Amino acid sequence: MRARSRKQRSSRGVQRPPYPSRQLLILAACRICEPIAFMSIFPYIYHMVKDFNITNDESKISFYAGMVTSAFTFAEFSTGFLWGRLSDKIGRKPVLLMGMGGTGLSVLIFGFAPSLKVALFARALGGFLNGNMGVLQTTVAELVTVKEHQPRAYSVMPLVWCIGSIVGPMIGGALAKPVESMPSIFKPGSIFDRFPYLLPNLFSAVCVLIGVIIGILFLEETHAERKKHRDPGLELGKAILVWLPIQSCRNREPAKKPEEQPLLFDTDEPLPGYLTNEDSDASFETDSDPAEPVDVERLERTLNEQVSATEAVKSTGKIFTKPIITIIASYGVLAFHTMAFDSLLPVFLSTNPPKDGIPMKLPFKFSGGFGLDTQTIGVILSVQGLYSMFATKVLFPAITEKMGPRRVFQLMSILYPLLYFCTPYIVLLPPSLHKVSIYALIIWKCSITTLAYPSNAILLSNSAVSTLTLGTINGAAASTASFCRAMSPIVSGSLYTMGLESGYSGLVWWFTMLITFGGAYIGLKIKEPRGRLDEKDDIEVSPEADSRQLTRA
Repeated sequence: MRARSRKQRSSRGVQRPPYPSRQLLILAACRICEPIAFMSIFPYIYHMVKDFNITNDESKISFYAGMVTSAFTFAEFSTGFLWGRLSDKIGRKPVLLMGMGGTGLSVLIFGFAPSLKVALFARALGGFLNGNMGVLQTTVAELVTVKEHQPRAYSVMPLVWCIGSIVGPMIGGALAKPVESMPSIFKPGSIFDRFPYLLPNLFSAVCVLIGVIIGILFLEETHAERKKHRDPGLELGKAILVWLPIQSCRNREPAKKPEEQPLLFDTDEPLPGYLTNEDSDASFETDSDPAEPVDVERLERTLNEQVSATEAVKSTGKIFTKPIITIIASYGVLAFHTMAFDSLLPVFLSTNPPKDGIPMKLPFKFSGGFGLDTQTIGVILSVQGLYSMFATKVLFPAITEKMGPRRVFQLMSILYPLLYFCTPYIVLLPPSLHKVSIYALIIWKCSITTLAYPSNAILLSNSAVSTLTLGTINGAAASTASFCRAMSPIVSGSLYTMGLESGYSGLVWWFTMLITFGGAYIGLKIKEPRGRLDEKDDIEVSPEADSRQLTRA
């Protein structure tokens, strides 16, 4: 009874900060340009590599297409950790803006690429200059100040990626080779005839420019120390809002909101719900009896935990604990096999169907694809993004709130092997069932992927002891995932080519299935993280406030 009373008092004693919807919306508006740029190349990359006239052997085109796809992620792997460390020093906002600028420069060069070498250089440059994957996760972690908000908040960035997965392939498929697809507008001999893949990249560059402008004007810094500094861009954005003819914008207060405070313990600033020293009495008002004694033992325990967290921050060796390493490893395996699917699916759909007369020896020896054009592939990938958006927005929060992120991630890890085993067999179905089977496969894949990624992100964020190391941890996770994404298209492209040449087109899918078995094994090793919130009290406690309470006691 006494323990329950303490929990009720602590829950009533701290006013929970609101859901940070405004800053998450601004962050999403900045982020949307990157998935558009990344996903727009998939519908036409097979045809772009083919137009480079590198080889007359169509079975090798998938290998070169995989090289182009992996160039970005391999370069991102080499710098992702450094960008994460840099964000711990100079702040999240400047790193995010620099990454977006790198993406804009990359897509422009890629659109003008006359050869495979230039295309590879453009993609690698974008990866070197972009470390936003880990920094974004860090920013979200610092914005979300209540554990119950995590399922909803951590679905925002995947939702944005889903929207990019809709717009990107549609733009890439519709705007590639505009002289052929829209001859009434784009005439032969124009720049778009010489560079047939420039138009979709120009669209991506404009999206990046808009995202950078929004970020400069309205994105607020979340780093505990850097957010104290003056931000001229943010001041200009507030001035612009004041002059807009919207009454709600005129009444905006420039003061800091509770949603800007970090969720993790910070040794320099009070946490959300705690006021200044002058207002400290008000911050501890409760509905319980004011004469009720203070739980000194709990307050002492909290202070001891805070000291331990601070010592862990100072010791680099304690940043990457065994639970964090396990979560990062599972993240890398997840990135490898999902990237294999994403890069192989357009190639699989583009590959010519099985020719009549070529012998097959079921259940394993068969070969071929569907022979679809870029426009059709673009529509299919857009449907994939549309369903992913639904799954991220509806399925993930509902399921995660009931099961918890650890159980959700472990269940999804177990469901992946069957997906990759079944994928190559859909080409053997009657032609009337081809479209149905493709969309069923996409729904299956997207359902488990949209649950797995944000669950892993929550587990990783909750395992950190302090925001002081969160950028470094997410940077390491981003580098690991980028390396796996870089290797995945190369390995899978080579195996796909080998499978076509040998008559076993399912080879690459079954190899990926074996990878997912390893991912499931690692996923089952993950334990419930204890570094982020005290599950017993389900709130965070301000060290300064606890000190004052101990003094009073």
